[in-house]
Amino acid sequence: MARIDLELAHSYKAKPLADADYALLPLKMSFRDGGAYALLGPSGCGKTTLLNVISGLLAPSQGKVHFDGVDVTRTTPQQRNIAQVFQFPVIYDTMTVAENLAFPLKNRKVPAAQISQRVGQIAEMLEMSHQLDQRAAGLSADQKQKISLGRGLVRPDVSAVLFDEPLTVIDPHLKWQLRRKLKQVHHELKLTLIYVTHDQVEALTFAEEVVVMTRGRAVQVGSAEALFERPAHTFVGHFIGSPGMNFLPAQAQGGTLLVAGHSLPAPQSLPDGELKLGVRPEYLAVTAEGAAGAVPAQVTQAQDIGTHYLLTATAAGHTLKARLSPEATVPQPGSTAWLQVLGTHTCFYRNEELVA
Repeated sequence: MARIDLELAHSYKAKPLADADYALLPLKMSFRDGGAYALLGPSGCGKTTLLNVISGLLAPSQGKVHFDGVDVTRTTPQQRNIAQVFQFPVIYDTMTVAENLAFPLKNRKVPAAQISQRVGQIAEMLEMSHQLDQRAAGLSADQKQKISLGRGLVRPDVSAVLFDEPLTVIDPHLKWQLRRKLKQVHHELKLTLIYVTHDQVEALTFAEEVVVMTRGRAVQVGSAEALFERPAHTFVGHFIGSPGMNFLPAQAQGGTLLVAGHSLPAPQSLPDGELKLGVRPEYLAVTAEGAAGAVPAQVTQAQDIGTHYLLTATAAGHTLKARLSPEATVPQPGSTAWLQVLGTHTCFYRNEELVA
């Protein structure tokens, strides 16, 4: 395993002039030895580019990559001792499950006894012990991808194991099983794992820390709790959560906030000027008319989701969503509801960045 330090930028253009010319804007980050990380963001945000820079498949156009303090910027994946698992299964159909799992070790001339022991250990973790003698050609797509995962994990001496959306080809009802297995494998083997995905559920359930990316920029690195409770950027608030964070324009002046046409006392010391108020649907409560920290909103929809009600309303032309408990008194469409927008979980943003 290795600690990975990055200070770099990358453009596929020879002479980048503007931010839009960069696949990866200048970034500085570290992945600790033995950590489990996820690179999370929409398609085209730079996740796979960053993963390929870490692996050595791609050399950054600017900056350096260090493994345990050693500059590896121009070295190959083999020299970096990287294992990478791709979106689609990469296995040998003519080989058995055991032969596929053993292949990376045989190439490195590991003694047969060690190969057998390690293959058995990984197969047991992936619940494939009963299939070791089966040829890979006859297996389903999800079973083949489990072999790919196993081939990435079988080498105990790797610097890091990199996953590029490895569950894309897996049936939805099987994904949670493989996520659970990967988390179990991480706890048992203590490997450095970096996992690319656009699925926030995959990222938040697998990783200890999540790197949220947009337009080639890493906008926040943190735990699932930090990303949910204190998004450092409005994109994180919007992207994390279902539904995402509600945003309302606000004007701060001398300890007072003007929100949706209503003057409210500022709950904290805020810089004067234009801000965005952010509050999660989980923390947007229906309250009494005229309550402190609340604004009126016109209810447009009230959906019974089963575990909760999803209330949709508009305040001064801005849509707000609130998750209400099944026991709550739910305002009906067409009525006016007072929504508590100020509270301990409310965040404020200037230029899309969280106000400290």
